[in-house]
Amino acid sequence: MKVAMFSTLPHDREYFDAANRNGRHELVYFEHSLKKETAPIARGFDGVCAFVNDRIDRACMEILHSLHIKVIALRCAGFNQVDLQAAHDYGIPVLRVPAYSPHAIAEHAVALILTLNRKTHKAYNRVREGNFSAVRLTGFDLYGKTTGVIGTGKIGSAFAQIMLGFGCKILAYDKYPNKALEHHGVKYTDLDELYAQSDIISLHCPLTPETHKMINQESIARMKDGVMLINTSRGKLISTSSVIRGLRERKIGYLGIDVYAQEERLFFRDLSEMLIEDEAINTLMTFPNVLVTAHQAFMTREALEEIAGTTLQNLDDLEAGRKLVNEVQLDVVQGKQ
Repeated sequence: MKVAMFSTLPHDREYFDAANRNGRHELVYFEHSLKKETAPIARGFDGVCAFVNDRIDRACMEILHSLHIKVIALRCAGFNQVDLQAAHDYGIPVLRVPAYSPHAIAEHAVALILTLNRKTHKAYNRVREGNFSAVRLTGFDLYGKTTGVIGTGKIGSAFAQIMLGFGCKILAYDKYPNKALEHHGVKYTDLDELYAQSDIISLHCPLTPETHKMINQESIARMKDGVMLINTSRGKLISTSSVIRGLRERKIGYLGIDVYAQEERLFFRDLSEMLIEDEAINTLMTFPNVLVTAHQAFMTREALEEIAGTTLQNLDDLEAGRKLVNEVQLDVVQGKQ
């Protein structure tokens, strides 16, 4: 199958070429993101492969349909960037990688917590400059603190288990409680109690109409003073303006994010020699208690190997007429099954 690979970076080429070493698919790499303006690039291809910040809306889908594209293969778990109704209407299957390495993202969330708390990034920079002062590097024990976990799918569950290992009390919110986590002492509760009791809150839920900007002025007001907020899930779970206000008012004591609502204009690009015209991200980076990483939580060898392998297996299954186990089905997403 001839596939146009959109939004590709060096690691995509490395891991997909390795997984495709037998040459069973013809992969052509493009740095362009997939959207209606770039969709014509897919002319002459059988399928397209897209990532988290591509914008596959109805207008883009219409062009892909006119080019006789047979499949949209997502090399990610999330699918909020795809108009599933349009895909259904045009008969284009959408395939994804439902789980590559939940531990990779869970461990990165913990890395954000430890870095913000113990200020290792600041200590590193000081020592490199010959400054061995320990002033303003005081943190707190994780042991005995309450951590709120919103979303206990595979990633949230892995994160909760790690935090249990630190001796934290875990409060969790999910529509579908995980019995195994409950057995290990995780307490499921509503968001009101989770916000009110948690010293640390980590987001591990998908982006849906219900969760869009769930962290807003109202929810922040219900949190503990000085709360640590971590987001390695989707940027639009957070209202950036509300979080900035919470930081200014010292309601939020620490913020660690690997995702950002407007990240498609910033992340995965070297802008070090350019003026960044995004007032919100510029403001966030002025706070000493904010740590931003550029959507790297998934980037471990194990995760990248799994992403490439599963994506190509999805294409194999489609080509062979086998059951598409990783297809995103509209009726299931809408709760009709």
